[in-house]
Amino acid sequence: MSFGDGAGLDYATAHGRDWPSVRQFNVFVENRLGGLMDVVRRFEATDIRIVSFTIVDSSDCAIIRLVLSDPERATEIFQQAKMMFTESDLLVVKLPEGKQPLVTIFKALLSAEVSIHYAYPLMIGVGPEGNTALAIHVADHEMAMSTLHDKGFTIYTENDLNW
Repeated sequence: MSFGDGAGLDYATAHGRDWPSVRQFNVFVENRLGGLMDVVRRFEATDIRIVSFTIVDSSDCAIIRLVLSDPERATEIFQQAKMMFTESDLLVVKLPEGKQPLVTIFKALLSAEVSIHYAYPLMIGVGPEGNTALAIHVADHEMAMSTLHDKGFTIYTENDLNW
């Protein structure tokens, strides 16, 4: 496949989803009672699971960060509801065995001088084995992915979230 001038590549397909990355939805809501419920209820009658979420709150608005089991359908739901949202890439890493799995992951990223912007756990097990995992947003996605892979960590893709 060619990516040069005149290749005819559709930009919508240029960012493949089979590489080690998971989409996070950043949904912007008014900071009011029921805002979170309004977002969560959009998935109540579907088979799309909320794999993980966190909330960034301010006095005017809130950003609800969600990882969902079917990002393609979730995008349609957000668009139909006319909700303001963006997408960003996360690394989802299997927590290694041992007493301090976070320290092990963070040391690996520190050794490559990769800054972690934020991280949060997934609420459900990942993959057919149901492993515990951590979602991480980093400054340099490719360096973090390469470093963790080279050090033997398991990195999940979106396909591992929808089993």
